[in-house]
Amino acid sequence: MTICPPIPSRRQPEPMAQREWGTHLVQQILPWWESRAIDDESGGVFTCFDNRGTLVSDEKYTWSQGRWAWLAAELARDAEAGRLPIDGDVWRDRAVATARFLERTLTGDGRTAYRTDRAGHHLSAGTGDVATSIFADLFCVLGWAGAMPYGTGDEQRRWREESVRVLETAEAAVTDRTARTDPYPVPAGYLSIAEPMNLLHASAELLRSCPEDEQVRAVRDRALDTLHDQFIGPDLWWEFRPVEPPADPESLLARHRTPGHLLELLWMLHRAEADQAARRLDPDTYAELTRRALAVGWDEELGGILRYVDIDGGPPRADLVVGDAGQYERLVTDTWDTKLWWVHAEAMYGVELMAQVCADADLAAWSDRVADWTMATFPDRDQGEWLQIRDRRGDPLDKVVALPVKDPFHIARALILLNRLPACPTAEG
Repeated sequence: MTICPPIPSRRQPEPMAQREWGTHLVQQILPWWESRAIDDESGGVFTCFDNRGTLVSDEKYTWSQGRWAWLAAELARDAEAGRLPIDGDVWRDRAVATARFLERTLTGDGRTAYRTDRAGHHLSAGTGDVATSIFADLFCVLGWAGAMPYGTGDEQRRWREESVRVLETAEAAVTDRTARTDPYPVPAGYLSIAEPMNLLHASAELLRSCPEDEQVRAVRDRALDTLHDQFIGPDLWWEFRPVEPPADPESLLARHRTPGHLLELLWMLHRAEADQAARRLDPDTYAELTRRALAVGWDEELGGILRYVDIDGGPPRADLVVGDAGQYERLVTDTWDTKLWWVHAEAMYGVELMAQVCADADLAAWSDRVADWTMATFPDRDQGEWLQIRDRRGDPLDKVVALPVKDPFHIARALILLNRLPACPTAEG
């Protein structure tokens, strides 16, 4: 595949050495969150910030709290290992405090409240329901998996038991197709790659904390089987896979793809398949899938990776919407050309990892291109952190495109993982 030529941009990377990922994390990302977002009183983190960095609500989305618990635990581990010049005890305590907060989100039936007030009291979604997303449930599992080694003996036992219960409840709901998936309901007749993808990630991370648990291993292996049998492979890539009427294989829903999702999933697969018995993909397939995501996702006119595209590249086919567009179809057609923080953070790590795993010079060139555009566009030079939502040109866009929150997770996670790669220097204090 031919690499696109360099794309003229109004932005140029600043002198910061872009491969010093740990330095960017420690000096630009973490201080923003530490200065305004840590909830030392109730545990967890505030995330309802607008683009100006103003806190507009102290409500908490369980989705973000679970991610924060995992993130804080990983930061503690990297401090202990000498990979980051931060206080490991502080981050360990934050992981534990957030994991304790997550216990308040449980609804008693293997699910969690989607949204709470600051103290953890459950808030209704407007219909009387509070448990409306298996993604929130699975991010709770992720958070407990990260914090588990730092809890007391009773907490470790409790978090492990609740994690397994929540994980298996979520898997059962996905299997019988009753899973709630706010904020993006899955349209009738389709299967979504996001469900087995998040089952895989949560179970694989939980398995790291309890490697002898065969129930967790079984969930991971079934998620791997589902992904490889139904969604991805040498000649396979679905975002929404049509399985029964009214699904149409030539609809907008069936034809659209999310390049950032595939790039994120590939590194998750590689991480999960570190266990030899779980391995499904060879390096050639990893490389081909990475190229496929970049080939259709890269914006050849303005640079960066588009949020949604048609399977053959270009804008999603809005002319293929039949009747009134549903909630997800409107999301695809209205935001396909946005340039988002999570897509680019995941792409920076995913492409660089695949370039190293596959020893692929072509992917190494792509890794440089993705990192150059991302680091020239997203970092907020005035406040720190990133301005996370951008329009197609890369200019700030004051618009909610997912949850009405500033995400604390994807950027920091990608930088942590990039900083661990052999070619990446350790952060300097």
